[in-house]
Amino acid sequence: MNIQLRSFWGYIRSSVRDLLPIILVIAFFQLVVLQQPIPNLGRILVGVGLVILGLTFFVRGLEQGLFPIGEAIAYGFARKGSVPWLLAFGFALGFGTTVAEPALIAVAEEASEVAAQAGVIERDPEALEDYALGLRLTVAVSVGFAIALGVFRIVKGWPIQYLIIGGYIGVVIMTALAPQEIIGIAYDSGGVTTSTVTVPLVTALGVGLASSIRGRNPMVDGFGLIAFASLTPMIFVMGYVMIL
Repeated sequence: MNIQLRSFWGYIRSSVRDLLPIILVIAFFQLVVLQQPIPNLGRILVGVGLVILGLTFFVRGLEQGLFPIGEAIAYGFARKGSVPWLLAFGFALGFGTTVAEPALIAVAEEASEVAAQAGVIERDPEALEDYALGLRLTVAVSVGFAIALGVFRIVKGWPIQYLIIGGYIGVVIMTALAPQEIIGIAYDSGGVTTSTVTVPLVTALGVGLASSIRGRNPMVDGFGLIAFASLTPMIFVMGYVMIL
């Protein structure tokens, strides 16, 4: 019990150390630059304490839960030797974790409001909901495609830099063709797709898969899936709006 308690306090100290730069920056600008007292100091301190506890449990949960699950699934598919099922799982993993991402939901709803203000769609609840849902599904499909492509790259041993360079060339081309109003939304959609569940699961999947395939280096081949997940939504969203 004492060992577990010391380990827990070690995680607490690590979380405090990680959050300390943010706390110092906010305190400096509030007290030194703005020269104003911190409002609701008691509530803020309670909130900071909850953030520290939440970060501690979250990181510990990743280490004990999601990372082992991702690696175990990767080893299982590698032993099964079925590339189609592995690609299907990668697509389903990317799609399922992205379509429920809160940040993506917020961006899609805001995009529908802006589209209605610009006259792109009608301002009624059904049109707004359809536009936001279509945007979310487009991004989710793009992330599913990205994870499947990244998994296929690991299986085949393709260098990642060529795919990434090709992808960004596609982004540049689509940017020149897409309507001006959607470009910023498309770029932002690439940043909100990688959720707190997607990143550890996908990373563990890539590392575990590279570790289980002979001739693959986990350090070289196991990482890079998240880069695909951030890249493809930009292309898919711009293409989605151009089709509409």
